[in-house]
Amino acid sequence: MTMATTEKSVPFEEVTFRRFHLHIGFSGCGGQFADGFELGIIGIAVAIAAGPLQLSALQMGLLGAAALAGLFVGSLITGIVADRIGRRTIFAYDMLFAAAISGAQFFATEPWHLLALRLMLGFVLGADYVVSKSLVTELSPIRFRGRLLSLMAIAWAAGYTVAYVAGFLIRDTGPDAWRYMLAISSAPALCIFLFRMSIPESPLWLIKRGRVEEARQIILKKLGPDVALPKVATEVRKRGGEWAALFSPKWRRRTAVGGIFYVCQVIPYFALGTFLPKIMEALHVTDKYSGSLVYNTFLMLGAIIGMVVIDRLSRRFFLISTFYIGAGLLLLLSVNVLGSTGVIIVFALFALTLSAAANLEFMYPPELFPTHLRATGVGLAVAASRFGSALSTFLLPLVVQTYGVGTALVACVVVMVFGGVVCQAWAPETGHVHLDSIGEAEDDRRDSRSVQCAQNETA
Repeated sequence: MTMATTEKSVPFEEVTFRRFHLHIGFSGCGGQFADGFELGIIGIAVAIAAGPLQLSALQMGLLGAAALAGLFVGSLITGIVADRIGRRTIFAYDMLFAAAISGAQFFATEPWHLLALRLMLGFVLGADYVVSKSLVTELSPIRFRGRLLSLMAIAWAAGYTVAYVAGFLIRDTGPDAWRYMLAISSAPALCIFLFRMSIPESPLWLIKRGRVEEARQIILKKLGPDVALPKVATEVRKRGGEWAALFSPKWRRRTAVGGIFYVCQVIPYFALGTFLPKIMEALHVTDKYSGSLVYNTFLMLGAIIGMVVIDRLSRRFFLISTFYIGAGLLLLLSVNVLGSTGVIIVFALFALTLSAAANLEFMYPPELFPTHLRATGVGLAVAASRFGSALSTFLLPLVVQTYGVGTALVACVVVMVFGGVVCQAWAPETGHVHLDSIGEAEDDRRDSRSVQCAQNETA
């Protein structure tokens, strides 16, 4: 049974862009800016704190990876919770907790203090990754979904870039410069918290839970009487996301693609980005901080380019091609014969490619799963990616110290080629799909095969 639509009503996912969509988009983007800033600032902060805190290579790796490890746990748990209790409450308050933890970093006096705070911060950011992507996806019109989610990717890249610029400007303010860098990351989180309080629950999720009247009132208040309820099956699901369902024959390939593509994108993104000044130094770049600034600027430019092309290319083609292009650029860097300027140029092109592809991290996982599994599926994909990025960020300074920068770069090449091959074999096209028609094509094909088999057996 589905909700009826009158002749004069506009379907929920086909409504024109309205002020409410601007509000939800800004609230999602603000959170991603704060997330990017809080993750981006640690690279330069740790490099400067290494002296005052007497950090070893092992401790630097742990601090660089701590927030990513927290992200793993936070996204894994939050995905299940958000499918069971809803997205809105977590979305509204997680930035307040992020601001408090970020501010507390100023008072860290020992490496383990900072490590504990980074783990806690990562947990909160993991929660925000899951609910932001799920809620913005479910509240966005289908024609604008790609661009709204791409704006979130741009906001994340902007936060990551601005963090490095802020660190670059603060780095010479004295022995406590690293404290100021980490503490100011509370400002964007605190600001965006105020904008999120009036964001409602997802009508798609409410209908799946049998709370049709609540969904109707939200749509009436936020979008007007001319918008119809979503065409969602109205059976009440007493349970939320189910792990068994994600790994069932129907969804396991999409689950694998969501995790593998995400892992293979973020491993080089964070492993190289977090310790970029050290990588630049190992590649004999004369001014490692200026080279890193160029890299981060091209991260921002790539996110903008990604938004422009995201709805003009198929999701599948964009995903596969950027893996192979990025791998080729890193392979060129691993040869280490380019000279200082050549290294900066190739690194900038790599940043451009990877950041453009990162737009898919915001829209592709939510488009892989139906509403009752969306947050759990997104949470699993994010968790997988953060486990990979945390491990690689922890290992990178040790690998560079022991085996050299060329070996570290070749390892990243292998990761990106693997991602391209898996996506070429399994990744489905998800552009312009209605969120709750996800999986129907698979059901139709399965039913057709069953009918055909029955007819063959009868014959």
